[in-house]
Amino acid sequence: QVQLAESGGGLVQAGGSLRLSCAASTRTFSNYAMGWFRQAPGKAREFVATITKDGASAAYPDSVKGRFTISRDNAKNTVYLQMNALKPEDTAVYYCASRSYGTSSVASLYDYWGQGTQVTVSS
Repeated sequence: QVQLAESGGGLVQAGGSLRLSCAASTRTFSNYAMGWFRQAPGKAREFVATITKDGASAAYPDSVKGRFTISRDNAKNTVYLQMNALKPEDTAVYYCASRSYGTSSVASLYDYWGQGTQVTVSS
């Protein structure tokens, strides 16, 4: 069982930045690939970023590529999402998730989820 807790969300103006954190309650954090997803009201959950167990590789959809950066600190059991040049369409609840296997952009393949943190970008 892995418990995940997101933090760092808030209200920011368009063009601004936020850094989300996700702390994991497990001693084997380095055994999990991690992902960030988001869900806006009335929309399906959307892939945002994923990172390998060792942090050496990451992947993003075109909608955030070049603006968002995922990273992790296995010594602190934490994964981060640095979000720059935010747009109103980035407004959503952001979730982190973990899976025992490799990275994936498919939400249903992740085993554990946090409760989410709200990000609101004003125009």
